[in-house]
Formats: sequence, structure tokens, C-alpha cells
Amino acid sequence: MKQIILATNNQNKLREIGQMLSPLGIEVLSQSQAGVQLEVEETGTTFAENAELKARAFFVQTGKPVLADDSGLAVDALNGAPGVYSHRYAGEDATDADRCAKLLQDLAGVPEQSRTARFICAMCYIDAQGNAHSFTGKVEGVIGLAPEGENGFGYDPVFLYQGRSFAVLTAQEKNAVSHRADALRQVYRYLEQERGSVC
Repeated sequence: MKQIILATNNQNKLREIGQMLSPLGIEVLSQSQAGVQLEVEETGTTFAENAELKARAFFVQTGKPVLADDSGLAVDALNGAPGVYSHRYAGEDATDADRCAKLLQDLAGVPEQSRTARFICAMCYIDAQGNAHSFTGKVEGVIGLAPEGENGFGYDPVFLYQGRSFAVLTAQEKNAVSHRADALRQVYRYLEQERGSVC
């Protein structure tokens, strides 16, 4: 079975990505499972730059195929914020609830039609030869007026897709439409071709 190191210890991402790539016979390992302790400073100005920074650092250390992602929320009424600062938007030690609360506070008084937003996920896969391949997924929605639902993570409770928050959707429903799923489908198609070319 082929192994790919996922440049994260985020168990939610590990589960989502592992589920999507398992049909290819690929085992996705977290950085701790791969025995890697590495904190990569995300100094890029775009999601794609940050994803490649992380993937490259892990590849240099392990020499094994790596998949890294950087994702976040871009809100039109906030000129694209929080963007690449999505995780640090409410401070370094903020919780998901803190981040959602700050976003709702910053959008106070903004009418529904102006609360358009999108989740963006950039993924970088570095293959066994060290070549980088980039993929970007998006999902459009609006920011709700209050958190809703218990599923998901991050900004899911305030991000409405077709009238329902991501935190209300089941994992299957979310995986069918999310930004990460969009990027992963592109990764999946690439890995499928890669597997076919070496068989």
C-alpha cells in the first residue's frame, strides 16, 4: 500500500483526506505517525504558497511523497479577510468558537446579500521524485447571522451552503461539496493517473 504523509496533525483533516484517498489503496499518515516533528512558518501570501512551503519542508525531511494543504475563508465584505490568516484571525490561542464570534462581530450590520464568501483550499502534492503539483478547490456560500450545527470544524457553523451551515451537514454531504473535497478530487484524479502510469 502506498503511503503519503499529510503535513498536519489535524485529526479532522486526516480523517477527511484519508477517507477520500483510501479507494486508491493509499494510506494517509499524519506527521506524528510518520515520526516528523516540524513547525513550518506560513509566510506565503496565498494559500497555494503556504501549501507548497509546508509540503516542501516535509519532503526535504522525509524524502517521501507529501500532501499539504492551506485553506481558509474569504469574505467579500471584508475584502477577502480573514484569508490566509483564517486560523489566526481571533488571535493565536483562539478557539473555533472565538473565530466564528469575531467574524460575526466584524460583519454586524452587513445585510445578507452582502455576506457572500467562499472557502478556498490549496493543496500541494510532492511526488517521490520531488516534483510539486498544485490544486485549488473552492465552495461558494454566505456567512450566516449566528452559528448553527454541531458537526464540522473551523468556520463551518457560520458558513451557509444553499441555506444550510456546513456544521449541519453530515460528513458525507460536506465531503460532496466542500472546498477540500473539490481540491481532493483533483488530487485523486492526478494520483489515479500516476498509479496507472507505474502499473
